Order: sequence, then C-alpha cells, then structure tokens
Amino acid sequence: MSKVLGDNPFEPADAATEAETEMETEAETETEAEAETAADSSATTIQDAAPDAVPPEEAIDDVFYGEEAAPTPGDYGPGLDTRKEIPYTRQSISEEVRELERRVRARLTPAFPIEQRRKLPLEFVWKRYRELAMQGRSDVVDAFGRDPRYAARVDPLLEFLYTRYFRVAAQGLEHIPESGRAIIVANHSGTLPYDGAMLMYAVRRDSAAHRDVRPLVEDFVFHFPYLGTFMNRIGGVRACQENAERLLADDQLVAVFPEGIKGIGKLYKERYRLQRFGRGGFIKLALRTGAPIIPAAIVGAEEIHPMVGKVTFLAKSLGVPYLPVTPTFPFLGPLGLLPLPTKWTLRFGKPIDYATQYGDAAAEDRILVNKLGETVRSSIQEMIDEALSQRKSILFG
Repeated sequence: MSKVLGDNPFEPADAATEAETEMETEAETETEAEAETAADSSATTIQDAAPDAVPPEEAIDDVFYGEEAAPTPGDYGPGLDTRKEIPYTRQSISEEVRELERRVRARLTPAFPIEQRRKLPLEFVWKRYRELAMQGRSDVVDAFGRDPRYAARVDPLLEFLYTRYFRVAAQGLEHIPESGRAIIVANHSGTLPYDGAMLMYAVRRDSAAHRDVRPLVEDFVFHFPYLGTFMNRIGGVRACQENAERLLADDQLVAVFPEGIKGIGKLYKERYRLQRFGRGGFIKLALRTGAPIIPAAIVGAEEIHPMVGKVTFLAKSLGVPYLPVTPTFPFLGPLGLLPLPTKWTLRFGKPIDYATQYGDAAAEDRILVNKLGETVRSSIQEMIDEALSQRKSILFG
C-alpha cells in the first residue's frame, strides 16, 4: 500500500508495503522493455523500406561525390593564407596578368610544326590565285593604303584624261611649296570625283617639286564599290580630322573639298555656286598644325555630268545618297556614266598663313573660324568667276 499525505516518512515499511513496491518496479521494467522492442521493430521497418538510409549519427563521416576532383594544395599557386603575405604591387599584378594571357594564348594557338599542319585542298590553285591577285600590286603599302605600283599602273589613264580628254590647263603652280606641309582647298563638283584625281595629277605632273597630293575623300566616295578602292590605292584618304593631322605631321600636301557631298550633288542650274563650307574644319586644321592654305578653283568639272535631277527613294537600298539623273544617265545605261569631254582650268592662289597670324589657340574661337572660312570661300568664288569670264566655250575653253 502506498504512503499517503500525513504518513510518517521515517516509519519502517511493513511486509505488505514492500511486496507492493516490488510489483510496481517489475511493471515499470516490463513497460520499458516493451518500448525498446517497439523501437527496434520500427527501425527494422524503416531499414526495410529505405535500405540506403544511414542514421544521422553515422552520416557525419560520409564521403561526398566530387571530393576526388579536389586539387592538390599547391597545384594552382599558393593558398590564400600564404598569398596574404605577398606584398602586392602594380608591377606584380601586371606580370601575373601577362603570364595568364601567355598561357591562354598558348592553349588557343598552339605552335604546331610546319610539316604537321593540314594542307589546303588544291593548294596549287590557291597559290596561283594569290599570284594573280597580287599581280601589279606592291607587297607593302603606306599607312593609308596607297599602293605605289598600282598608282604607277594607273598613271597612263590619268595622263590620257589630263592631256587628251579634259585638256587641263593648270595655272599658279608656282604657289605649291616644294617642301613642307600645306592644305589645298578647292571647290567640288562633277557627280563623280574626277576633280580630285585631276588636281592630284596636276601637282605631281606639272609642279616644280612633282609632289604627291593626298586628297581627303568623303565617305560616300570612299565606301562606293570599286571607286573607293581605286581612289584609296592611288592616294586618296578617308576624310577626317585625325587622318589629316597625321598627313600634315609628315609634312605632306593635303587636298580638302569643304563642300563635301553638297558640292558633287549640285544640280546643273546651281553650277559654280559654292555651297556652305561646313563648320570650318579645314581652318581649325590649319591653325592647329601651322599649315598654310592654298585656295584652288576648278572650272570645267560641273559640265561633265550635268545633273538635272536626283532620285532618292532607291538610294538607301543601293547604299548611295542619291541616283543622279543626267541627259545620258540612266537612259543610255552604263554609257551614260561616261563624262563629257569639257575643257578644264585649274587655278592655284597664293598661300594664306592663318596660323602665324592668329596662333593655334584661335582654333577654339568659333566666330573667328567661321569668319576665316567664309574669307577662303569668297576667295575661291572670285577665282571661279574670273576663270568663267575668260572661258569662251565649255568644250574648247
């Protein structure tokens, strides 16, 4: 019998009480044994249901897949704890980057022995094709693409156009300096850049120093199929300030046409009326480089393709600013592209040295630049008007 509240806890238990206590202890032992048996059976059931399951306490020492690919310490340089002690400088970082670039390039472009390289099929055909493609060309061209051998091969054609077809009369060639830099500023016309080629050939052929002129060619001509390549190989350079400054830094003669595409795109009724000279880029160029300006007037080019209209809705698809409409083109097809044999006159004026008068700082003065550009434009217009007043015939001069 259990003790109740009020019993003396120090009173010795009797035999009946001891027997009852033993029975309660045995019952508790049996309950614990049944609980352990149930837990073992549930664990057996879980093991049968998921045989790959591992008890959590045993999964701590498990080995995960991928550890066998872990790099050995030191294979990819010192560890982070070691690299902390390396004194980083800009030179050391640059050396590491260069070494990394070298290793990447070595993997991308391995140096195979020449005898083990794959040979092209029909190699003799390709070799013959390369020989034909390079026939009449120089192995080395200048920084802007001029090919001396190609230019020499084209000289007979330019000579024919200059002396027989257009019968060019060049005046004022004594104003072309025998050495040093200079900028020739001329009017632009003719639909196609015959005027640039004739001006360039006139200075090389008839001037005292026989100097080469590098005309700056607008993008329309420079990217025109075949024509742009032709102009580039005989000495033309794509028109931009950077190219002009590089040429003048080498003390070369540079020819610019400030009218640009507006000049060669004039209609026949607007002939010999100079268009706006852009934003005075050639004035800034002369002031910054110290090059004198030589005004030039070209008379006769306006009539070689008398343009009476333009077609613009097909121009974008053909990659040109417009399609000219002349009395012969497009009605005669390709024959309409032949220029009329007009009589040409080239006049070179006295050099104008704005750099000495105003200094290179004047290139930042927009008002002064526009004023000087308008002065040069007026000078060229006067030269054109004077040449026109002395001309009696378009075809015979």
